[in-house]
Amino acid sequence: MNNLIWLDVPTPWGVRFQDPATPNAEGIHELYDHIMYYLSLILGLVSYILYVVIKDYNNNSFAYKYIRHGQTIEIIWTIFPAVILLLIAFPSFILLYLCDEVLTPAMTIKVIGLQWYWKYEYSDFINSTGETIEYESYVIPDDMLEKGQLRLLDTDTSIVVPVDTHVRFVVTANDVIHCFTIPSLGIKVDATPGRLNQLSALIQRTGVYYGQCSELCGVNHGMMPIKLECVTINEFIDWLGENVKVFIA
Repeated sequence: MNNLIWLDVPTPWGVRFQDPATPNAEGIHELYDHIMYYLSLILGLVSYILYVVIKDYNNNSFAYKYIRHGQTIEIIWTIFPAVILLLIAFPSFILLYLCDEVLTPAMTIKVIGLQWYWKYEYSDFINSTGETIEYESYVIPDDMLEKGQLRLLDTDTSIVVPVDTHVRFVVTANDVIHCFTIPSLGIKVDATPGRLNQLSALIQRTGVYYGQCSELCGVNHGMMPIKLECVTINEFIDWLGENVKVFIA
């Protein structure tokens, strides 16, 4: 029996990431831990040196106000930071290019940002009238929230995707720059008018994932939440069947 409770929403006073649900998000967590290791190493080393210098200024060999040249220490403080930066840069670039890869997606969802709501279009499916499936998603006002719903995060409609499926998101905007962001999925991409940005996600567990517009886009910037429901393949087919007469475009 699975008793795990996943953290897929923002929490008050949260200091770490939400739990990952995609390989990209897992890579971001690993890179974070990798960088924090070196930052802790640097913090400890610098703190130790400062402590030694300050503790006994008159009797230690580190402090000598008449020193004019120290070739050894200059080589050390030049090479050491360069090595640390390389150790951080290589995994960072690897993850960056892996997140940009979009190979043979099983389905495509077009995301359009507007002031101040989102519009979703399922490009691979056509409804019974011969039109592409598309719908808009608005935040649920505070006075209409039901028990268990999240303020400024729940929406009247959700993105519905199947689990363990390579999904491509094509993101754009109609007016100003928005940002399509779902932390648990490792998704964060600008929605720019006149430009199509794309990224992919392979969601590895079912659940409900929340995000928000992360680009200042106007007075109601905080009223553009994103809600994505990841369901089983059978549940996704049932959802399609309830809404459209499905056939591959």
